[in-house]
Amino acid sequence: MATQVGAAPSEQTFLGHPRGLMTLFFTELWERFSYYGMRALLILYMTTETTAVITDASGNVLRENGGMGLDVTTAAALYGLYTSLVYILALPGGWVADNLWGQRKAVYVGGWIIALGHFTMAIGSDVSFFAGLVLIIIGTGLLKPNVSTVVGELYPEGGARRDAGFSIFYTGINIGAFLGPIVTGWLGEGYNWHWGFGAAGVGMVAGLIQYRMGAGYLGNAGLLKSTASPEAVAALERRFYLIFFAAFAAIAGFGFLVSNGTIPLSLTEIATYLGYGVLILVALYFAYLLTAGGHTADEKKQLGVIFWLFLLIAIFWSGFEQAGTSLNLFAQDLTDRTVGGTELPASWLQSINPIFIILLAPVFGSMWVALEKRNADPSIPVKFGLGLLGLGMGFFVLSWGAANASPDNLISPAWLIVTYFFHTAGELTISPVGLSAITKLSPEKRVGQMMGIWFVGAALGNLIAGLVAGRLETLEPFALFRTVAMIVGAAGVVALAMSPLVKRGIPKGIK
Repeated sequence: MATQVGAAPSEQTFLGHPRGLMTLFFTELWERFSYYGMRALLILYMTTETTAVITDASGNVLRENGGMGLDVTTAAALYGLYTSLVYILALPGGWVADNLWGQRKAVYVGGWIIALGHFTMAIGSDVSFFAGLVLIIIGTGLLKPNVSTVVGELYPEGGARRDAGFSIFYTGINIGAFLGPIVTGWLGEGYNWHWGFGAAGVGMVAGLIQYRMGAGYLGNAGLLKSTASPEAVAALERRFYLIFFAAFAAIAGFGFLVSNGTIPLSLTEIATYLGYGVLILVALYFAYLLTAGGHTADEKKQLGVIFWLFLLIAIFWSGFEQAGTSLNLFAQDLTDRTVGGTELPASWLQSINPIFIILLAPVFGSMWVALEKRNADPSIPVKFGLGLLGLGMGFFVLSWGAANASPDNLISPAWLIVTYFFHTAGELTISPVGLSAITKLSPEKRVGQMMGIWFVGAALGNLIAGLVAGRLETLEPFALFRTVAMIVGAAGVVALAMSPLVKRGIPKGIK
């Protein structure tokens, strides 16, 4: 009998789940290892002086380990552009999988492009650095949205078993996010930045090898399901490549004209204009859906709720994603990281958040279930408000700790650890709830598009995060963190105040 599309090829299971789940578990673990490992080094490498050296406890020079020597404003803008484009390219990455390759091939090809990007960054020149970032953006756009889709297809029956499978899968994500900064930080900060970038590539290759070896356990999950003829698919693929390379050439040409001064724009200005452009396009898209999208009155209310959640999630990520920029720089410059006479890499503090996620995710999951049984489960808009307040509380704590911090008066890493605790609590309150809400609130013919809007919200938040972190060039850290705390906290208060009105657009039974 033919294997059902989306099912595992046999009854082989691991702890009651399809064996293919373990293949995808380790694929995503190693991909997140590479992504978060490189991300932990990125802002530190870009802002380190080109003549920087590593010394021992006595001040003796051990080796040179210079970076790019960029100012904080430029480096943070570049960081924001990079992380936002990773999310934006998830949209065409999902389209390629749905229409040309299937999710399984998109994950495999994307993984190799990511690995090539990390190895390119390891070469050690500015040209190879930027080329590597471009490759990682393209590869992640192919891999990120599609590996989760394959996980879902392993459970064609849906239900609680699928939810449990995704919980296991996301545990792999956070194990990788924990290990990545530990390995790359030790190599990159302690020996050579480019060794750290290369280690991230090695991790991605390890994930691809086991992905290939375990592909037999995936059955038909992730294969192309297009009803078009092979000839039509081939023609569509040719048109896609033509559009892709034309767009790539246009962007490369624009970058060249900016770099030689023909177009007088800074990276900060480019990031700012991109942010405005994204926000305007999303607003126009929702205006079209509400006026000419052919939706019922109830669906329009639900679309209005999604737009509100889009704005809130963009604000949330604009604060949360300071972890890789302003908080990372604060860990490097103003935090006492000496343990037993040895100074630990600043990037190691990037592993605190995934530890808290692994520890707290079961707690929050159990809490929501218990509250639901008592009919006391907060509504979706209330949870968004609480998530923003948790994020704001974290920045308030850090602004308090940073008030007296200086190079001669380093503060305890406990301030950052407590900050990450509140940020993780906010993340667990808002992020998984938001993902679930989008699938529940989207009109049937708009689910994929609304998930794309969710990715765009994350992209916009990452872009703003980079621009905000760039203010460290002119603001003291405590002032920056205090300002972010007030803005995010105010957004949380507004979200809570608006929650009764927003809740009216949510059908009964959806929480």
